[in-house]
Amino acid sequence: MTRQFFVGGNFKMNGSEKAITTIVDNLNKADLPKNVEVVLCPPYPYLAQVVAQNKQSTVKVGAQNCYCKASGAYTGEVSPDFLKDLGVDFVILGHSERRTIFHESDELVADKVKFALEKGLKVMLCIGETIDEKKAGKTLSVCQRELKAVVQKVKDWSNIVVAYEPIWAIGTGLTAKAEDAEEIHADIRKYLSTVIGKQAESVRILYGGSANGSNAPTFKGKTNVDGFLVGGASLKPEFADIIKSRQ
Repeated sequence: MTRQFFVGGNFKMNGSEKAITTIVDNLNKADLPKNVEVVLCPPYPYLAQVVAQNKQSTVKVGAQNCYCKASGAYTGEVSPDFLKDLGVDFVILGHSERRTIFHESDELVADKVKFALEKGLKVMLCIGETIDEKKAGKTLSVCQRELKAVVQKVKDWSNIVVAYEPIWAIGTGLTAKAEDAEEIHADIRKYLSTVIGKQAESVRILYGGSANGSNAPTFKGKTNVDGFLVGGASLKPEFADIIKSRQ
């Protein structure tokens, strides 16, 4: 099955009005392939700015997180309704930094995914193991555990993109070899096929671990690597090169 190539840009807690204008302007001027789905995920204060400035029809806007309630006394949280109101299409949920720094449990992530989908957002669901878990041979069991929590609450996966992000490769400069990523993605898809059936074939599985303009082309031809969730490189001109890496 041919799945549409997908590139997400997670700006994390970086940027300014000027810097983000430059990033969006660069993409607006770039000759981006029309068969690639691109999602920009700036910090919350700049979401409306990116929605307004983006001129590329293949580029969508995503948020970096949202809560599992529509409104109420949840100081500091952001409702999916707010994101929809701004014209946001996607949201990143379960990112390793949310899981490790802010101690979000698998169950909370699953609740967020379920609610975001119900509110009409599409979800980039992040999974992945630490360096200690990798050394202990627990890569697949960790990914299965994090996926299982969502499987128990979500039956329709048509609006979920899975991002495999080995925690040991995020922001470290270390990157899984394309062959290793392909093997892990294939195992993830095989597991998904056992729990969500034929839907697993259409679920896109992204690689996210220090992906950049130089290493992105090495993943070309890897059947189960359907794109990238890019961190630091999404803030740089090379982000366009990643988007074009399947040409």
